[in-house]
Amino acid sequence: MIWGFEDASVAFGARTVLDGVTLGLEPSSVSVVVGGDGAGKSTMLRALVGLVRLSGGKVLRPPRNQIGFVPSTAGLYKDLTVDENLSFVGRTYGVRGKELAGRSSELLERTGLDRARSRLAGRLSGGMQRKLALGLALLHRPALLALDEPTTGVDPISRAELWRLISAAAADGTAVIAATTYVDEAGRASEVVLLERGKPIAVGSPGEIIAGIPGKIGLERVKDRPEGFSWRWGADWRVWAPSGHLPDGAEPLSPTFEDAVMVAELNHERRV
Repeated sequence: MIWGFEDASVAFGARTVLDGVTLGLEPSSVSVVVGGDGAGKSTMLRALVGLVRLSGGKVLRPPRNQIGFVPSTAGLYKDLTVDENLSFVGRTYGVRGKELAGRSSELLERTGLDRARSRLAGRLSGGMQRKLALGLALLHRPALLALDEPTTGVDPISRAELWRLISAAAADGTAVIAATTYVDEAGRASEVVLLERGKPIAVGSPGEIIAGIPGKIGLERVKDRPEGFSWRWGADWRVWAPSGHLPDGAEPLSPTFEDAVMVAELNHERRV
């Protein structure tokens, strides 16, 4: 492991918001943290970059000037132009002169913002703001890039473009970790952490998490909800049999990653 957590926990007073997370982040990798609101995703990323102190365990991170961080808010200065944002952030990280000009032009071209250099950041669309925030975080070529819900609230095309930029950063050698509420985005990751109320309920590659599903998944083509563990899938129902014995009439299925996430949550709930 280069960067990451070893049995990391965070508590605010008597409330534990992160509980026993272990995760390794290698160069040129993309890790994704998946969970709903209040799962602990933001706390996990903030602890990783040094904005929240651990209550237990260990965090390994590069020096602060080698970290790029995009918070769940915009992560830019809305009253500055695109060029001014790049200049200010670049100088903060010691990127100046020809290096700043070249790096800025490269990132503006990658993000499609090269024609918006003189526009105020606050007047960009939501998707363009998120791309600018990502460009600012990449300006100094960080060793570690942490992104808190980078695609929330943007249109599907902008989501795809943002993930193209994230993948390019990893290809350049950066260790990337992103938090998301979108299960489908986790399929892009080499490592996934499923968080439920601060506790990791599954950790591994998407394939490993799918392979670790206990029992069997089936499909029931019925109108009313079947008994036991089930969830709607289009006009039909997915059913999970922890024992491995599907109910009569259920068609066995090869589980998807979304099935694996659902089973992990159900399995956690029945153990609590």
